[in-house]
Amino acid sequence: MENVTVLGGTLDRKEIDEYIKYVREKNDNRQIESLQIEVDGDYVNLSYKLEPQPFDRIRRITGYLVGTTDRFNNAKRAEERDRVKHTLTL
Repeated sequence: MENVTVLGGTLDRKEIDEYIKYVREKNDNRQIESLQIEVDGDYVNLSYKLEPQPFDRIRRITGYLVGTTDRFNNAKRAEERDRVKHTLTL
């Protein structure tokens, strides 16, 4: 992660690395997309954007909560294929 911007002053590399470490610790070690450090006298303001976190979509199909249907047997695949899908029309 090298997308770090320092505004309003200068910081050495060690201090920047500590701010990166701080942001990661506060966000469950998620990857940081960008970090802006604004020096304001004795204080700093941190603005950051985290990398998107992937998630698994879970659906209720044929009475079961599933992420994918790849482990369904033939009967359950047929049940899923033949089910009536309800739609909402406005």
